[in-house]
Amino acid sequence: MSAVDRHPGRPGFLVAAISIALCLIGSTPGLAFLPLGISFGGNVMLLRWDHLPVRYFVTNRSAGSVDPAAFQDAVGRAFDTWTAVPTASTSYVFGGYTDALPGEDDGLTTLGFADRPDLDRVLASTSFLVDVSTGAILESDIFFNSVFDWSTSATGQAGRYDLQTVALHEIGHLNGLGHSALGETEVTGSGRRVIASGAVMFPIAFGAGTTFNRALHEDDVAGLSTLYPEGGFNDDTGSLSGHVTKNGRGVFGAHVVAFNPSTGAMISAFSLNDEGRFAILGLPPGPYVVRVEPLDDADADSFVDGALDVDFRIAYYRRLVAVPAGGDSGAIEIAVAPK
Repeated sequence: MSAVDRHPGRPGFLVAAISIALCLIGSTPGLAFLPLGISFGGNVMLLRWDHLPVRYFVTNRSAGSVDPAAFQDAVGRAFDTWTAVPTASTSYVFGGYTDALPGEDDGLTTLGFADRPDLDRVLASTSFLVDVSTGAILESDIFFNSVFDWSTSATGQAGRYDLQTVALHEIGHLNGLGHSALGETEVTGSGRRVIASGAVMFPIAFGAGTTFNRALHEDDVAGLSTLYPEGGFNDDTGSLSGHVTKNGRGVFGAHVVAFNPSTGAMISAFSLNDEGRFAILGLPPGPYVVRVEPLDDADADSFVDGALDVDFRIAYYRRLVAVPAGGDSGAIEIAVAPK
């Protein structure tokens, strides 16, 4: 979780270890989040776990003042936060400590520290081993970069990155979620600094010493629940869909936000084809304000590959859009103007 949030892959036999940055699905717009997936044999498949609970292990290695037991306590709390989403059916179990390191093709889903001074802007990274015939995740490892100072304190610690917060983001990737663009940054001399975040899956971390993103937001919950729906989630929620156009042509890479004025909740999606098509699933029924903005508040390669169109002004749909339970709003078209 960082300004670049790199995700290295590993070679495999009959399965493909893939890089998240190379596998963001751009041809499947009907989702309330940016999903991860693979393209194989002309087919695009979502990444998800077919068999639950996910059994994970913790590397028996310390980093600074964080020993394996403290590490497990922090990541365990992060796993528990994802488990507690009532509209999603995910579960995890701690398998024990191991001498294995994250990144090894050993069939173990392993979390632990790795010394990566070459990745000086990367706090942590998630990698996968995937069945290319189905998109099923077979193994997912997360390494936390030990070149940074880490904290597992309940209240955070000045000058140290909160392990629980970063783990919450990376476990979102482990679940199959990509990045959300619900956040706001400002440019500084050393890059971008987060000044607001509306999703744990925003790709840039808050600074050292903060614990702001230990709780999931509506966008995170909608993404997880869409991948692993519990009970009547699909019947109880609806979708909002349409196209973003500029000068009569579809806009690729526009960020579309559905804002519920009654609750203040925001859930977003992207237009990820040449027609500018988008769809946001997992919306509680009700009226929504729809806003479209260029994807220019973080590095574009944190979200999708390809040339994004960011040459347009922020725009709103002309009226509130009603989302029904178990149905779609009906396609809307939002025309944006060049800057």
